[in-house]
Amino acid sequence: MPLTVSVIIPALNEAGNIADLVAAVLAQPVDQVVVADNGSTDATGEQARAAGALVVREDRRGYGYACAAGVTAASGDILVFLDGDFSFLPEEMPRLIEPIQAGQADLVLGSRTKGHILPGAMPPHQRFGNRLTAGLMRLLYRVAVTDLGPYRAVRRELLLGLDMAEMTYGWPTEMMVKAARQGALIHEVPVSYAPRRAGKSKVSGTLRGSLLAGWYIIGVTLRYAFLK
Repeated sequence: MPLTVSVIIPALNEAGNIADLVAAVLAQPVDQVVVADNGSTDATGEQARAAGALVVREDRRGYGYACAAGVTAASGDILVFLDGDFSFLPEEMPRLIEPIQAGQADLVLGSRTKGHILPGAMPPHQRFGNRLTAGLMRLLYRVAVTDLGPYRAVRRELLLGLDMAEMTYGWPTEMMVKAARQGALIHEVPVSYAPRRAGKSKVSGTLRGSLLAGWYIIGVTLRYAFLK
């Protein structure tokens, strides 16, 4: 019997993207779409609900808080995480789901490096930080990854056993390093990456966001490598 699939979309002020994104995700082989509204001041929640998503509100700002709220609300055996800016393609989602359905992976990461990055989607400083952290992952955890992107699928049972604690930008990295420490089967598949459809990035679109994200991501990568 196939495992059920829930898609979790953390979103903050994505009213220009969320309705079309939810509709595109619902066209994929998934059972549920959960939008975790991270304190939006626009119509993100209302538009997501009208498009067919289950909407949960998490007013504590932080990417990890939003993801954790989505996990609590989701019912699927496989949890897919997808940003709310429509920079990733929902039609590529089966690539992430199928290895878990086949019992070949516990965590599947969408690699933009192995896939196709459209012009303007990833500025140079983001490419550098991503390359640096992926190198640290290979060195410290012996996991052959090329990207730390947020588009990913994970077996629910694995994620619940990771005791996730990083409630800001470090949440996706924490998932990877803790899964690696547990000996989980981690695979990468190529995905496409495009500039956001509407609005401004909270990370790469600002210097402060980029610096904070880099600080948390590299800090998490190093900190968990030396725990007993």
